[in-house]
Amino acid sequence: MGHPVKVLIMGAGGRDFHNFNVVFRSDPDYRVMAFTATQIPGIAGRRYPPELSGPLYPEGIPILPEDDLRRIVEDGGIDLVVLSYSDLTNAELGDRVNRVIASGASFMVLGPKDTMLVPSRPTIAVTAVKTGAGKSTASRAIARELRSRGIRVAPIRHPMAYGDLSRMAVQRFATAGDLERAGLTIEEREEYEQYVRMGIPVFAGVDYARVMAAAELEGDVILWDGGNNDLPFIRPNYMITVADAMRPGLEASAFPGEANVIDADAVVINKADQAPPGAVDAISENVRRLNPGARITVAESAVVVEEPDALRGRNAIVVEDAPTVTHGGAPYGAGYVAAVKYGATVIDPRPYARGSIADAYRRYPQMGPVLPSMGYSEDQRRDLAETLRAAPADVVVLGTPADISALVEGGKRVIRVGYELKVIDGPTIGELVEEFLKRSGLG
Repeated sequence: MGHPVKVLIMGAGGRDFHNFNVVFRSDPDYRVMAFTATQIPGIAGRRYPPELSGPLYPEGIPILPEDDLRRIVEDGGIDLVVLSYSDLTNAELGDRVNRVIASGASFMVLGPKDTMLVPSRPTIAVTAVKTGAGKSTASRAIARELRSRGIRVAPIRHPMAYGDLSRMAVQRFATAGDLERAGLTIEEREEYEQYVRMGIPVFAGVDYARVMAAAELEGDVILWDGGNNDLPFIRPNYMITVADAMRPGLEASAFPGEANVIDADAVVINKADQAPPGAVDAISENVRRLNPGARITVAESAVVVEEPDALRGRNAIVVEDAPTVTHGGAPYGAGYVAAVKYGATVIDPRPYARGSIADAYRRYPQMGPVLPSMGYSEDQRRDLAETLRAAPADVVVLGTPADISALVEGGKRVIRVGYELKVIDGPTIGELVEEFLKRSGLG
């Protein structure tokens, strides 16, 4: 055989590393020359460490900016570019394909047969058509339903590999102390804290074969809690895909969100209470066209507010989950809905934005008058704190699941807000879980 195929993996600190681990790490016919980073600030310029990259890569693998894609391909003699991140529209996927082939390389997307691990425990997966659809509300409802039946559930969260990668091969978070000791970003805490508050250990990391093995030791059932709108890393017995009634059409135009709809056993159309007229019917029609056998559930995202009376008549600055309102494409989330519902005047943070926060508004112009909880680095946390300090608000409404109260200064009162899933039509979460259990031989 000739020289190994030179590979560039386009990634964003999660799916890229998984694809490398399960497909390329031990195959001498390929040589991964680099990863490219996008979506997640601060990833470029680092290396995938040799502790994780294996004996074929004793010096690790560099992580470079995707903005330099053409130069990397041409200068490195890259033969094959493998797209390994999600949360794109089909049009954005086409843009990546065109950029790659114009550089002279071939283009690849790896599918489930190559990348899904096979678990020894029954597995239920929750995916979405796009970030910000409200997937976490469905995941929490499923976890509660399983626990109410006396079933030990082990949630495995899609990776958020933003820290010291050599220390993140397998992560388990069961207490608030675990979260503190890990030195997590705000974005990581947003996903892990919800399970810790429920008293359910959650697993994550970089090497998902090992993550899955750890979860299998503790759970009767694995709950794959997908990130962005990615495909599951673990082969599920049953898959639920969450669609967003506020953004109809994504279920038939997002990558790989459309694939998630086609492959789903059930589709939950979430946020029906906030939907434009006709949106739920339009989404239902698309689902039936793409996947006639899927069960369809229509749900509301019911806003839960700690102290609703504290909002009425107050000037509020709203902090939302950053991925939802940045690359997820949503204009706002739970915090804004609650502030408006309970009579607060929402202060537009944009005139007071500092540093990386101001950059985020320029990069994601669809964002509404809300503050993204950017916290991938210490500099971003400082910019977030300074923006909060500068805005003339009486209260800070936290729509992010992460407790970032420590960043709020100047005597501003903090009000926490969340969403809970409320089914209004179609199969309940209990009925969907029952289908999963019967299919898995546990019902």
